[in-house]
Amino acid sequence: YNRVWIPDNEEVWQSAEITKNYKAGDRFLHVQLEDGTELNYPVDPAALPPLRNPDILVGENDLTALSYLHEPAVLHNLKVRFVESKLIYTYSGIILVAINPYKQLPLYGDAIIHAYSGQNMGDMDPHIFAVAEEAYKQMARNNKNQSIIVSGESGAGKTVSARYTMRYFATVSKSSSNAHVEDKVLASNPITEAVGNAKTMRNDNSSRVGKYTEISFDQSYQIIGANMRTYLLEKSRVVFQSENERNYHIFYQLCASAMKPEFKNLKLGSAEEFNYTRMGGSTVIEGIDDRANMVETQKTFALLGLKGDFQMDVFKILAAILHLGNVEITAVGDERSSISLEDKHLNIFCELLDLNCDKMARWLCHRKIITTSETVIKPMTRAQAVNARDALAKKIYSHLFDFVVERINQALQFPGKQHTFIGVLDIYGFETFDVNSFEQFCINYANEKLQQQFNLHVFKLEQEEYMKEDIPWTLIDFYDNQPVIDLIEAKMGILELLDEECLLPHGTDENWLQKLYNNFVNKNTLFEKPRMSNTSFIIQHFADKVEYKCEGFLEKNRDTVHEVLTEILKDSKFHLCANFFQDNPVSVSPFSSTINIKSARPVLKSPNKQLRMTVGSKFRSSLSLLMVTLNATTPHYVRCIKPNDEKLPFEFDSKRVAQQLRACGVLETIRISAQSYPSRWTYIEFFSRYSILMTQQELSINDKKQICKIVLQRLIQDCNQYQFGRTKIFFRAGQVAYLEKLRSDKLRHACIVIQKSVRGWLQRKKFLLIKQAAITIQQYFRGQRTVRQAITARTLKQTWAAIIIQKYCRGYLVRRLCQLIHVAAVTIQAYTRGFLARKKYRKV
Repeated sequence: YNRVWIPDNEEVWQSAEITKNYKAGDRFLHVQLEDGTELNYPVDPAALPPLRNPDILVGENDLTALSYLHEPAVLHNLKVRFVESKLIYTYSGIILVAINPYKQLPLYGDAIIHAYSGQNMGDMDPHIFAVAEEAYKQMARNNKNQSIIVSGESGAGKTVSARYTMRYFATVSKSSSNAHVEDKVLASNPITEAVGNAKTMRNDNSSRVGKYTEISFDQSYQIIGANMRTYLLEKSRVVFQSENERNYHIFYQLCASAMKPEFKNLKLGSAEEFNYTRMGGSTVIEGIDDRANMVETQKTFALLGLKGDFQMDVFKILAAILHLGNVEITAVGDERSSISLEDKHLNIFCELLDLNCDKMARWLCHRKIITTSETVIKPMTRAQAVNARDALAKKIYSHLFDFVVERINQALQFPGKQHTFIGVLDIYGFETFDVNSFEQFCINYANEKLQQQFNLHVFKLEQEEYMKEDIPWTLIDFYDNQPVIDLIEAKMGILELLDEECLLPHGTDENWLQKLYNNFVNKNTLFEKPRMSNTSFIIQHFADKVEYKCEGFLEKNRDTVHEVLTEILKDSKFHLCANFFQDNPVSVSPFSSTINIKSARPVLKSPNKQLRMTVGSKFRSSLSLLMVTLNATTPHYVRCIKPNDEKLPFEFDSKRVAQQLRACGVLETIRISAQSYPSRWTYIEFFSRYSILMTQQELSINDKKQICKIVLQRLIQDCNQYQFGRTKIFFRAGQVAYLEKLRSDKLRHACIVIQKSVRGWLQRKKFLLIKQAAITIQQYFRGQRTVRQAITARTLKQTWAAIIIQKYCRGYLVRRLCQLIHVAAVTIQAYTRGFLARKKYRKV
């Protein structure tokens, strides 16, 4: 084939046709673009442009079926399926690539669920239900726990995909009991979305927390319960939202329902009245009714057995957070600040949480510093007091979120023993923004761990496939991101240095950053210092380089509230609020105490309690637990792709898609597959496809497997380009394209023979028609000529005389007939007139 892919600034890659044969050593490749532009493209003989696949392979529902496996082929195949065929799902080996259509599609009804139930993964079109069915089937067949890992950017459709997988399990494994466990499992989604999802610039319903939902099954493989674990709630959203973003949905649902009688005591108003909900300038989402959603949230609470009193306690705390955000802090000079005891919102906050108003007003503006010899009470500036207020609001919401998740887990608990489970992981994908902070650092750290687990799993599956087919296994290199993970989590790594700095009374972001520079710059190739900045650092992640701004790392990692404020809340007579701040809070997961974590490598443990309780430490521990769980299950991968940033239906931005494909591991799977024998055909598939290349002698053999071997040995001389397995033939990259070329050449030759015969037949038929017409015309003219030659003068006279005789004869006969008719008419008239006259006479 003479078509290649060349890089393009707009489309990432564009197709070009080679117009002049390339010879080894040529510095330029003469190509013609699809728009007709001629181009001399400079090439490196060691790295020629990637070849384009035959058209027959374009639009394949599995990317690994492509003969040439590389980025442009993957990108083009996805684009053709998504834009032209309106297909949002494509397989890439064990991965399901799901592109967000930004449009409701009729793909998820009960009829579709039942159509996929019991089917093999490759028998039906790619679908999220096919992945769910494969996980369910493997669990039932092998009695082994499964995991479905759903990842992708914000707005790529992770939450919806996770929701559909859970709905599939609830439908196909419905129990006959009246407990409605499946409904309860599904009911947990609206609640967690209300308290854990928010509108962002990229997505109107963005998950701001990672979730791993374990759906438990009994020995009959029917749902008996579930358990949910959460990771890294974005607490900063409670007190700050960027432009055109919103706080968590539950706040707006509450404000929209403020006029209801049951909410009067919360003394709420519209969302525009509160600092924590109006900051982004976007309190309403088009097409979303927050008041109706509040009714739905209350219904799902009730379905889980969380009745009115529980709900009202939750709503009181949420309302208290909104009022706390409106507490007015006034600067008194440069070093002090104060809050009026008459402040309306402070009094409502203290009333809702049953707190001492005087103490709260005082300690929001002061802090207590305890040294070895004395205790000092130090006033805070207005900025420090605002930070203290916001930290308190974040802490309260964080505790409330954990409490709601804990109660959901209790509602989904089950008596008896779990036989197996399927876990659904809905977690944030790799993130890089203009400004990246602690949240992005933790998210990308989690993605490094998940990517490592994914690479090892893909590598292991490749090895198992080769062993199953008795193909000699050769070592394949794949990208191992352990060095990046070590940089982040190992002894004296970034997280440990951050925790160490957090212990110091005067620790700052700048001091911590300087330690990073001293430890890693020019010593670790994965860590860089930006040229134009002394407040940032760069890490080379598996997907891309990311620059992190150090500002706020220490504060977010400490996640501390001044001790005096904690003591005030402990003394609250509102039991739920007081319980939040007890020294030994109840475990969020009722199952976590039964799970033993054994890390793959020793993690440094500090005897200091404060170090262990930093956000980074807790996140690292929960991530270790997650990896242990995933490694003990059979994973299934769903990679959600965001096709464009404008949320336009079926619009494909190649740049954005390529960026996400690099970040989510799809291209790494392709690369691992392409290193050995990426194309795999069963003997039956090969025989059906390429029987046209077989001779009559070969087809006379009864054993189809033997026929395939003989044909391949004849067609491809180099035996290193393929391997014969027990059930499949393995081809190196490009060999299927070569066979397709032979097949198309054979078909083209057959077409030419057929065309030749048909065209000859048509021409002969046309010739015979023309010949017949010519004979007829000749016959006519020859007859005319004969007639003209035969006519003489005497004949003309005789003919004229005959005509004259005929004229007189015909005239005589006509006159005679006329006379007879005339006589008859007169006779009839005479008789008639006589009859009439006699009749008249008689009357007279």
